Amino acid sequence: MENSVLVEVEGPIATIVINRPEVLNAINYDVLDGLEAAIDQVAADDGVRVVIVTGAGERSFVAGADIALLQDMDPFAGKAYCERGQAVYSKLEKLPKPVIAAINGFALGGGSELALACDIRIASSKAKFGLPEVGLGVIPGFGGTQRLPRLIGVGYAKELILTGEIIRADRAAQIGLVNRVVEPEELTATVRELAQAIASKSSVALSFAKDSINRGIQMDLDTAIAMEAVQFAVAFSSDDRAEGIGAFLAKRTPDFSK
Repeated sequence: MENSVLVEVEGPIATIVINRPEVLNAINYDVLDGLEAAIDQVAADDGVRVVIVTGAGERSFVAGADIALLQDMDPFAGKAYCERGQAVYSKLEKLPKPVIAAINGFALGGGSELALACDIRIASSKAKFGLPEVGLGVIPGFGGTQRLPRLIGVGYAKELILTGEIIRADRAAQIGLVNRVVEPEELTATVRELAQAIASKSSVALSFAKDSINRGIQMDLDTAIAMEAVQFAVAFSSDDRAEGIGAFLAKRTPDFSK
């Protein structure tokens, strides 16, 4: 566990690195434990405003579950593993800070599901995506059957999940699975530029906006916009609101770092 997940903090940006390049960053219990610890670390660090998630090496973001781990699982062990992964990914999804996936290679199975739990997905042109679990006689278990249709629509999600097809980054962009595709050598700079742009905004507003989107998409519209109104109103009690509006009226750049 000690080295399976690394956390690097530089200014307002934290980078969480899945660090098992010798097995294409495949997920096992050590990775899940390390990822949860990393999420807790960046959540508790008030200086961190944006989080990047990526994989070590040049070949893989996360290539999925460690298949050797699954081989001897019975239904009870399978359910426990599934629920553990779901809990960690949900914690990432609910982190009150924006999370960007820098997808540098294979994002298969649990890797695609990890990317789905992030807020924004930027992919290398060499990245590949898929949920191939049906070919192993199981189904996606870390939220894939639920997050994917919410992101790209039921039709595309069923096609990918039921065929187990692995698609290239350009196809992933066409169906809305990733926000942007860049050349491999541009991935780090592109993601950090995006992270810096987000980090310059109000952390209060970022947290409220993320939470409003995540919760509202699961509600009917009337309930969701009522919830949005509450979030909007509560933001008015923050120092960030005073700084942001004051800076706008004074025609200066707001400073939300205080």
